[in-house]
Amino acid sequence: MIPTLKDVQSAVKRIGPLVHNTPVLTSSTIDRMMNATVFFKCENFQRMGAFKIRGATNAILQLSKDERARGVITHSSGNFAAALALAASSLNTKAYIVMPSNAPAVKREAVAGYGAQIIECAPTLKSRESTTLKHQNKLGATFVHPSNDLNVILGNSTAVWELAKKAENLDVVIAPVGGGGLLAGTALATNYLHYYIETIGAEPFGADDAYLSLKTGKIQPSINPKTIADGLKTQLGDKNFPIIQKFVSKIIRVEESEIIEAMKFIWERMKIVIEPSSAVAVAAMFRNKTDFKNRRVGVIISGGNVDLSNLPF
Repeated sequence: MIPTLKDVQSAVKRIGPLVHNTPVLTSSTIDRMMNATVFFKCENFQRMGAFKIRGATNAILQLSKDERARGVITHSSGNFAAALALAASSLNTKAYIVMPSNAPAVKREAVAGYGAQIIECAPTLKSRESTTLKHQNKLGATFVHPSNDLNVILGNSTAVWELAKKAENLDVVIAPVGGGGLLAGTALATNYLHYYIETIGAEPFGADDAYLSLKTGKIQPSINPKTIADGLKTQLGDKNFPIIQKFVSKIIRVEESEIIEAMKFIWERMKIVIEPSSAVAVAAMFRNKTDFKNRRVGVIISGGNVDLSNLPF
């Protein structure tokens, strides 16, 4: 089932008071480089530093009073763990986060700092899923998937909805794709805003399952992804893939060196901190300049959570 325009509008209204309407920044240098007009939707300034608070907040708000009383559970070692923890704390709901034993200490501390209960598991997908199911049954908590959940997708759609209000008459929007929740939400909103706004995904060559899925028309597994953009190592799901299939025109793949260079460029020229996953969308724009010539381009900067002790440049 593909959500409707009314569903998107309801999500915008629902989560508005609980998330930041993040800034839209421009760069005359980048406009000259691209021979285009580029608008950056800066979700690196969002609560907990990434767009994922949008989907997490919308998902919790859609639960019944009884469901919220029992709490929510997910498995994540990244931004969604912190997003669900913070959203739950803001809405007086208990959050249980299943995290692998090798999750970075800084991410564990962030999740714990937001008041969530961390449940440790072995660092395999099988262990993450089985541990989550075991505790979900035991606690009666509602499972919220980081990307393959329609309420999460609808929450994510609100970022580009805000962007289009500040940057009118967009021709195209670029968003990074990992699990597919952001790209699906972006494509959904751009379709309902104006049917002629093109939505393009951006993905590393080393984790190009979404590119292959769109090409073959069938979800391709993400096998041993290798990329600095750790937020994009997950794979598409059956809820978001049909939306991506219907509304995304193509996915541009980029090299690791291009991701690092784009990340560094934005830090230096725009003076904002973006994480590698965000830099993938910027790198895609730089790589395929001719696709964007003389167009009004929106770029979703998905987040700015960076390990400063492990910078790639």
